[in-house]
Amino acid sequence: MNQKRIARPGAVLFLVRLLQGMMIGLGAVLPGISGGVLCVIFGIYKPVMELLASPLKRFRTHVPKLLPVILGAGAGFLGIANLLSFFLEKYPDPSVCLFIGLIGGMYPSLMREAGEKGRTKASWISMGIAFALILILLGILDVMSVNIEPNGGWYLFCGFCLALSIIAPGMSFSTLLMPLGLYTPFVAGIGHLDLKILVFGGIGAVLTVICLARGIDALFWNHYSAAFHAIAGIVAAATLAIIPFGSFFRSGVSFAANVLCLCIGILCAMGLDKINRKFPREG
Repeated sequence: MNQKRIARPGAVLFLVRLLQGMMIGLGAVLPGISGGVLCVIFGIYKPVMELLASPLKRFRTHVPKLLPVILGAGAGFLGIANLLSFFLEKYPDPSVCLFIGLIGGMYPSLMREAGEKGRTKASWISMGIAFALILILLGILDVMSVNIEPNGGWYLFCGFCLALSIIAPGMSFSTLLMPLGLYTPFVAGIGHLDLKILVFGGIGAVLTVICLARGIDALFWNHYSAAFHAIAGIVAAATLAIIPFGSFFRSGVSFAANVLCLCIGILCAMGLDKINRKFPREG
């Protein structure tokens, strides 16, 4: 009886981390969502960055703790993401509203994490600057609407964007690739295990981690509050940019469906955050 009571919290924690990993995988592939932001919200961003910045040094201490997250992320990205991508294509507005609700419901947790070491004037300034810059960047990409013929070089770029969405929270790789016409072929190729896309995308992602992980880890170590408030600004801008304003009020049925999905997303996020706070943060 005592052994069961001791083992149960570990098993529950494993399942929670597995679920978190699946959501991180989904966040990495679905438009407007960043896997890095979900890492922050779930309290595992710091150990993930420590592992990426020093994989050999941190392997024995960090991989065992992050293993369920890694497994879940792989399942979410390769498996469940394909199913949700189908709904995103067939029912774009309700699907987007569901994930807007998820982000909105998790935003208080993100702000709580950002203020963990206090808030200063610089924190709010960095948040405002990040918000404005991302809105401008997304606006420019939307206006350009450039379509590019996918090839090995562009798949390297896709891998760069994918890795960036993990190590730089708020930077959704889909937001960068969709205006260029690269999002659909890249995700479809990964889902179908296309060797060319996996190789070139993997090389781009690995090179990005090698070049940027240490610098970004140092940034958050030395300027925690300002950096995390910048994340909050990025998340707010990226979320605002994907709200389907044009079709939200298309009809009474579509409005009701969008509002329902928005509420479901908020409630799910709040419930997950409540469960998450019962367990210790990794790091």
